[in-house]
Amino acid sequence: MELAIWKVPASRHNPIGVRYRLAFVRRGERAPAVLYDNHHPKGHHRHIEGIKEPYDFVDVDQLLHDFANHVGTAGGDAVWPRR
Repeated sequence: MELAIWKVPASRHNPIGVRYRLAFVRRGERAPAVLYDNHHPKGHHRHIEGIKEPYDFVDVDQLLHDFANHVGTAGGDAVWPRR
């Protein structure tokens, strides 16, 4: 699992001032089962089991919550830190 969230200067390409890449890769596999990212020019989107779809970013807390839910669904529940 890799989680990277950066605070960056707001710009035309990134008006919210946040960049992120959250990935969960199952042991023994190379492609992420769950990937959330927001790079230019694609903007906010996620890949769930290889299917790419838009993601409605609200804030970082919601991003982490949504990612954790998909990791649990993808069989990664045992590796997700509990609060």
